[in-house]
Amino acid sequence: MKDFICEKILYIGANDKTLDLFEGQYEVPNGVSYNSYIIMDDAIAVMDTVDKRGTDEWLAKLEKALDGKSPDYLVISHLEPDHAANIKTICDKYPQLKLIGNAKTFAMLPQFFDIDLTDRTVTVKEGDTITLGAHTLQFFMAPMVHWPEVMVTYEQTEKVLFSADAFGKFGTLDTDEDWACEARRYYFNIVGKYGAQAQALLKKAAALDIKTICPLHGPILSENLDYYIGKYNTWSAYEPEDEGVFIAYASIYGNTAAAAYKLKELLDAKGVKTAITDLARDDMAEAVEDAFRYDRLVCAAATYDGGVFPCMEEFISHLKSKTYRKRTVAFIENGSWAPMAAKKMRAEFEMMKDITIADNVVSIKSTLNADSTAQLSALADELVK
Repeated sequence: MKDFICEKILYIGANDKTLDLFEGQYEVPNGVSYNSYIIMDDAIAVMDTVDKRGTDEWLAKLEKALDGKSPDYLVISHLEPDHAANIKTICDKYPQLKLIGNAKTFAMLPQFFDIDLTDRTVTVKEGDTITLGAHTLQFFMAPMVHWPEVMVTYEQTEKVLFSADAFGKFGTLDTDEDWACEARRYYFNIVGKYGAQAQALLKKAAALDIKTICPLHGPILSENLDYYIGKYNTWSAYEPEDEGVFIAYASIYGNTAAAAYKLKELLDAKGVKTAITDLARDDMAEAVEDAFRYDRLVCAAATYDGGVFPCMEEFISHLKSKTYRKRTVAFIENGSWAPMAAKKMRAEFEMMKDITIADNVVSIKSTLNADSTAQLSALADELVK
């Protein structure tokens, strides 16, 4: 990652390669970056701070960029601790620093820090501008993308959008990996519930001439911006990204898994793109990501205590909380004496919007036999477009 976004805008963020769980729940095998930026002009503006885990690296970069000067402003895009943990640190270090935020920012700030805000705040609202010299900052509110106080900042001269958590991804900046996969997993698990709000932000962004997007996590985006914006538009509209069938199974002794893999085999033979996951062992956040990625979903679960095997319950709960919609869903259930999983799963999906339930339900008594295999074939036929 280069230090310069352009001549006067520098990157001063930090990589965290040791974090195991982002937000205490999402696996990040390649770590995460906490992005912060500084604009050097007649007035100097720091764009957000970083997580406490990156404090030392951030302070060193900040001091190097300042080269003995003092910053005039700290722009607070988002108060979540992975971006705002060092607000008090920078306030204490630079007593003349003023904080730029919106009314909701300053209503929430005392919940995190004991800072005397007297004569230290600059409250902005939709469309307001602040001139630093050759650079002008314009502010746009982005409530619930994904906290209520979130705002984004557009720098008019260099045409840079400081996008807060929008367009972010997992992975450190020196991780060599495809952007879309980890950006998709990040989006649906963290921002996914707020598709309408993300759409509203995209409409605001469409009116701006953007050359560079600087998110609070992940790489700076300066090429093929239509691709990244297009992905966000698809995701936030809850439109399927790929035609295909995602099979998620929850199996106790392997018999339900065998049925899931048999269905995959039948669909593969018909030329249908498929993906499959073991909900008990694979990353739940990735399963949620794939459920949103494909236009068809099959939930295969064992009956357990008269209900659904717990990891499938968890999976469906995640989908429900993230506003899963606009998909076709099918069910495979298993039960040795009283299969109930399909009925329970169907009831959950019927409470979601724009869900089409497949007509064919596969019901297995313990292990696959000729009858249940025929049911799988019928379901495979129905799932072919």
